[in-house]
Amino acid sequence: MPLSDFAREAYKSVSTATLTTIMMKRGFRNVFIQKVVPTAPDHPPLVGEAFTLRYIPSREDLDPLSVFQDQSHPQRAAVEQIPPGHVLVMDCRGDSTVASAGSILVTRLMMRGAAGVVTDGGLRDSPEIAKLPFPTYFQCMSAPTNLIKHHALDINNPIGCGGVPVYPGDIIVGDGEGVVVIPAHLAEEVAVEALAQDRFEGWVTERVKEGRSILGLYPPDAATKAEYDAWVASQDSAKH
Repeated sequence: MPLSDFAREAYKSVSTATLTTIMMKRGFRNVFIQKVVPTAPDHPPLVGEAFTLRYIPSREDLDPLSVFQDQSHPQRAAVEQIPPGHVLVMDCRGDSTVASAGSILVTRLMMRGAAGVVTDGGLRDSPEIAKLPFPTYFQCMSAPTNLIKHHALDINNPIGCGGVPVYPGDIIVGDGEGVVVIPAHLAEEVAVEALAQDRFEGWVTERVKEGRSILGLYPPDAATKAEYDAWVASQDSAKH
């Protein structure tokens, strides 16, 4: 099922830290893509379904520059086939010594309505990519072309990205801290719980700023839960 508008908007407002805790409650400990950061700190939040591209190590006779003349080349095909609202997630085996894409391909993805890009490899032209109003996550800047190390093998199959399994259609959420992968079948319920948790933690933060101890507050004891529930009721009644 496609991600609902409610869930999509919810994920834009909650942190990856909150999401990792909620996923841990459900038994999922490996959901945060390692060593991946935004190309710019002021990118918009990243939310969308995963559309995957897998690289294996390149081989000199199979990966000359001329392969890009083939319009069915998996890297090029991924850019032209990704559905609007989806995130291109690239499996580079954690190798950032060469690029996995550059500014022209990332710009094309943006213009086609993709939601963003995540790679556990490098990106070339990254200063230009950082200026785009388009959430893009990578390991580091890397000018060499992907063909030196990467052979694009297939698209929209299960991959590993930064040590995390990513299945097509999984929900990809990114903020200034990094990227979380949420299994598609849990996406709606996790969005609801994330909003509630984010609201609670915002209330806790205000109490801490007032000088309150975290003991009994975070995590909350029975008295704190009652206090918070009363605050929520007052806030909700004020809206009506």
